[in-house]
Amino acid sequence: MKGSGPPTDWIEIDRFGDSESGGVGWIAYPDETMQRASHAIAVDGEVWVIDPVDAEGIDDLFAEFGEVAGVVILLDRHKRDAAAIAQRHGVSVHIPHFMAGVAEDINAPTERFHRELADTGYAAHEVIDNVAWSEAALYGEDSDVLVVPEAVGTADYFLAGNERLGVHPAIRLTPPKKLGRLTPDRILVGHGNGIHEDAANTLSDAVDGARGRTPSLYLKNLKTFLPV
Repeated sequence: MKGSGPPTDWIEIDRFGDSESGGVGWIAYPDETMQRASHAIAVDGEVWVIDPVDAEGIDDLFAEFGEVAGVVILLDRHKRDAAAIAQRHGVSVHIPHFMAGVAEDINAPTERFHRELADTGYAAHEVIDNVAWSEAALYGEDSDVLVVPEAVGTADYFLAGNERLGVHPAIRLTPPKKLGRLTPDRILVGHGNGIHEDAANTLSDAVDGARGRTPSLYLKNLKTFLPV
């Protein structure tokens, strides 16, 4: 499911815009099943690195969009390489205020944020917060870019039938209705490539159809992951 060892090979995904209001993503282990995606979002020449998996030469990718202002963790399980990248750039790791049990494991300065991430125009939306799962999404009110680390994704094991975007298998029966109220132009996800066309309708379809398509997804994944 997950690649291991120092990644020397990575692929670029999700490039859009410029240093004023753009971003780029990458997958550090292109062949892994989980397709862990990381992103760098640019706002006014500053870069915010989100849920990053480190890779050789990845700093050069950030530099195209500006100087790194901070690293962000949006899912309690996505500590990934946030501390290493924050240390390298001399910045803090920013964590949503409601997310417990994360800062203690980060070997770098941390900062809590509530509604808005610094003065970026990106607002934090609580997606899930329980004993097993704590997740926030970032939504740019001006850019209409939505960043969702786990609740929805495009890696194959998220997708049932003809879905372009799917709800995570573990929460299919209780899909994140809060996300369905947003109308993004672009969706960046923590597993797989982003959605850059018809994003709002794609998100609505993923959330509204999650329960009904659960049996087919479970059957597909069972066939995929069970040994033959």
